[in-house]
Amino acid sequence: MYKISLKITTLVLACVMFTGFARADEGMWLPMLVKRLNEADMKANGLKLTAEEIYSVNNSSLKDAIFGLGYGDPSWNFCTSEAISSKGLLLTNHHCAFDMIQNHSTVENDYLTDGFWAKTMAEELPNKGITASVLVKMEDVTERIKKELDGLSLDEQAEKLEEIKAQIIEEHTKDTHYKGYIKDFFFGNEYYLFVSEVFLDVRLVGAPPSSIGKFGGDTDNWMWPRHTGDFSLLRIYADKDGKPAEYSTDNVPLQPKHSLPVSMNGVEEGDFAMVFGFPGGTERFKTSYGLDVDYAVTNPARIKLREKRLSLMKEQMDIDDATRIAYASKYASISNYYKYFIGQNEGLKRLKTIDKKREQEKEYQKWADGLDKQEYSSALSRVEKAYAGSTDYMLWSAYWQEAFFGSEIVQFGLNFRQLDMALAGGNSEEADAAIEGLTAKLKETTKNHFEEYNAKVDKNVTGALLGMFYNDINEKYHPEIFATVANEYGKDFDKYAAYLFENSIFASEEKAIKFLENPNSEVLSKDPVMELIQSVIAKYRTIAPQLMAANQEVELAMKDYVAGLLEKNKDKKYYPDANSTLRLSYGNVKAYSPKDGVKYQYYTTLEGVAEKYVPKDDEFDAPKELLDMQKNKNYGKYADKDGNLRVGFITNNDITGGNSGSPVINGKGELIGLAFDGNWEAMTGDLVFDEQYKRCINVDIRYVLFCIDKLAGATRLIDEMELVSTNNHKHECKKEKCKKKGKCVCKKS
Repeated sequence: MYKISLKITTLVLACVMFTGFARADEGMWLPMLVKRLNEADMKANGLKLTAEEIYSVNNSSLKDAIFGLGYGDPSWNFCTSEAISSKGLLLTNHHCAFDMIQNHSTVENDYLTDGFWAKTMAEELPNKGITASVLVKMEDVTERIKKELDGLSLDEQAEKLEEIKAQIIEEHTKDTHYKGYIKDFFFGNEYYLFVSEVFLDVRLVGAPPSSIGKFGGDTDNWMWPRHTGDFSLLRIYADKDGKPAEYSTDNVPLQPKHSLPVSMNGVEEGDFAMVFGFPGGTERFKTSYGLDVDYAVTNPARIKLREKRLSLMKEQMDIDDATRIAYASKYASISNYYKYFIGQNEGLKRLKTIDKKREQEKEYQKWADGLDKQEYSSALSRVEKAYAGSTDYMLWSAYWQEAFFGSEIVQFGLNFRQLDMALAGGNSEEADAAIEGLTAKLKETTKNHFEEYNAKVDKNVTGALLGMFYNDINEKYHPEIFATVANEYGKDFDKYAAYLFENSIFASEEKAIKFLENPNSEVLSKDPVMELIQSVIAKYRTIAPQLMAANQEVELAMKDYVAGLLEKNKDKKYYPDANSTLRLSYGNVKAYSPKDGVKYQYYTTLEGVAEKYVPKDDEFDAPKELLDMQKNKNYGKYADKDGNLRVGFITNNDITGGNSGSPVINGKGELIGLAFDGNWEAMTGDLVFDEQYKRCINVDIRYVLFCIDKLAGATRLIDEMELVSTNNHKHECKKEKCKKKGKCVCKKS
């Protein structure tokens, strides 16, 4: 193993990365660096707050109102939410809470179709496994980690890195209930520690019907103009001391350190807008070689496989309401990124992104060749070589993920592999105890799996996807069982799927539970689905080392390439790729022109809902009460100055997946909207920022309030919030000291 010298100091990198000018709209910035990097620019664009009011460890700040929604691990969040009351009330997207709404829905109580509104806190619904985490602090630990890694081989670095991470986390979380994690940035050129508080009792408070929360469906997904009321309400509960606690009727609403005041003032074009949330992942440093593989190899494969899967699911969903409810969330999730991959490829072509990357790389190479730094000059050739030698493996990996794991019976069967190994391990007290424990867990897994399952859907999908795997992937990468299918079923994978579902213990809840009552090694190992799983995994084990080696080569080369880029472009501010850590982006409310002769204004109104309305349509139906109010213009205090009810607006903020549910905040720190989507013309946003077309699509907060108040009649929730109207100098404050004086005396008014 060769040695690696880590001589670039944190101070040098800071100077390289964070000097010079950056556009107000581009960038997902770490909040602790706002004062040093962005405060002056943000104030020039309309920010009225100080950096300390945005991020502070010791005092209440905006970051204390931002909660990541996840499953217990604060290092990854599926969505963002924000506190909007002193009683732990959270606002997020309808699509973020979709699983929760679905899990509480039945054919008799169809909350997806009809909506749900708890009339009291006692009626708010618990959601097992869902957590809400808030950042306590973050800290740059680059210098300490690099000092420990300097001079070590790659293998030694990997082992030492985990050791020093554990030490740092222990130091910062010892004797607390906090959770810590460390993530690398700029491909391992920097490291930051994050300490979070994770709340375990998150309850569903309210959600509009899907005809509001999902209005426009797949047709309007990723599109502007948009008329979707994509919001829902949750609440965090804690123990009596305000500490995280598992669900209990004794828990009380959390009092967050900060909650966002809600602006009634609306937005105008050019207004400052800030988005605060947990963006999941971007690849803005990706080279032309990586983009070539995405565009020509993996994206087309994912599009093809998802399209087939969706069509087969939709057939049964249209026939049966129970299937429609059971598969609603699965379908939406698959469809979302099906459309994303299509849009990304169209964007790469239209914007000539790969060609532009090649030009940038030529310029970089010319600069690097003039230095006496082989790690910089060889970086791109190493990236190219790694991709060239692994394209077949990357295609296989796409089919492994989309086709093999696209089968629900396969996913379910994978849960039994550990039991399979335990049963084959012989008899002993220890083995028997392990089997008993695994069996108990699998009974719960089985129950959960079949709650949202249709065997006919899965059989059709399994046959189709495995057949596509067989036909599209080079025979030398086939699992051995494919030869058996070809011989015994004449390459008819639909017949093979029928055989699996007729004979596998994983095909029904009754069969699975019966097996778990008396688990048997021979029965499990010879189960046809388990045989399929074992065969595919055996092939994976021959391919994975090649793929992992190629990925490691790319990562190592990218670390040098990015370090070189940062050194070359010393006058440019660089922000790290998104990685589900708390970020801030800032920009302005802004219209755009998607093509010649067309200009989209920056907001939509309820008139557009009426224009798109199609009675009983899956995507464009709308509640009668909403249409009646539109017809009568009965909007009350939620109307704009022209008497219209605005539904959505757009800004040029930089966002990606994970930002769903993020608050859109004005220059005073007040909530003006809720981010929920990006636009079709900028689907390459995870790969490159498009200054001309990139837009963040948001629900206007006044439409959210209107739906809660006028449609749901949930005034108890409105009463919790701090509503601010700066135009009329009115501040509807709920604090006792203000009520006694008959007016608000808070500093925000």
